[in-house]
Amino acid sequence: MDDLPKGFKAGAAAANFKKAGRDDLGLIVSDRPCVLAGMFTRNLFKAAPVLACQEILKTSGTARAVLANSGQANACTGEEGLDNCRATQNMVAEATGLEAQEILPISTGVVGAHLKMDLWRKAVPALTQSLGSRDAEGFTRAFMTTDAFPKFAMREVTLSGGTVRLTVMAKGAGMICPNMATMLCVALTDAAVEREPWQAMFGRAVDKTFNRVSVDGDTSTNDTILGLANGASGAAARTEADLALLEEALTAILGTVSHMLVMDGEGASKVIHISVSGARNDADAELVARSVGHSQLVKTAIYGGDANWGRIVTAVGYSGASFDPAKVGLRLCGVERFRLGRPVNDDQEEKLAELLKARDVDVDINLGDGPGSYTFQASDLGHEYVTLNSDYRS
Repeated sequence: MDDLPKGFKAGAAAANFKKAGRDDLGLIVSDRPCVLAGMFTRNLFKAAPVLACQEILKTSGTARAVLANSGQANACTGEEGLDNCRATQNMVAEATGLEAQEILPISTGVVGAHLKMDLWRKAVPALTQSLGSRDAEGFTRAFMTTDAFPKFAMREVTLSGGTVRLTVMAKGAGMICPNMATMLCVALTDAAVEREPWQAMFGRAVDKTFNRVSVDGDTSTNDTILGLANGASGAAARTEADLALLEEALTAILGTVSHMLVMDGEGASKVIHISVSGARNDADAELVARSVGHSQLVKTAIYGGDANWGRIVTAVGYSGASFDPAKVGLRLCGVERFRLGRPVNDDQEEKLAELLKARDVDVDINLGDGPGSYTFQASDLGHEYVTLNSDYRS
């Protein structure tokens, strides 16, 4: 389809895993082997599809297809879960002529739920026959769960040998705090790139984007980000300049899609953009940013439009970072409320109440201690999050 890179085609089918009549099984196939990059959950309870993808990345580093399903996470399912995962790879391999080890499985749904193998067997023929009928949005819809909208983006970049395309598709609204959730993402490009630089740039790009967002502080058993580069454009990224251009574009598009995850956080109405500067080092800045972004008191205050800067400063204080409290400053929505460890501009409450009605809320923290910095995005926390997650399995 038009928004997919050259050499890729997508399909989807309704297997009725959870809700009848909606696509819940998706497949993307490349017409040639792809150089593979991947980042995965650090949760020790890794889902069967995560283990399968990690094995492919380790043994061959190449793939031809991504097989995605919603409705069953196939996590904490033991050897039976791994056997079922391999069986789905074999089903699709037989129907497409691919090798099973060329097919990357990704799954989302309730932890502990086994794959519904009878429904898989019925749906795979329709799935493979649908190849070429779906675009990026159509594939993304096939593995949505509580997502309010499909998350995908396309970007083109001109290398010395020609123009290449990057397309990224992701799902995620709750259980989001990637640490490489159930957060799944597939990035495709028709650029030619060697395995080592592709994995390296992919890791750096993920660290700057997906690993800097949080909805609820939960890291899933299934978090997976895959990058497939098939070279079908004929343009290669081999020189330092071309590799830098490709990495810049990859980071930008992953940033766009990871921002969508926070925008679509379960029960969320706002995105909190946290910027920390003046730390002794980047590690301390990260501690502060994550402490503020994960604070339920901060998140609920932002949701309610309460300019309670004290909650933010408190979260800075227990972050574990080293700094002098007498040097700390804070701006909320651009308004300075804390300077050198003391409150300022107490008369700005009404102005801040209006500014906090915006969808995007800026929190700028300066520790006044050094060159370290870090940025982080978090959602606010509203009533709907509890409603959705108290009744998720029904």
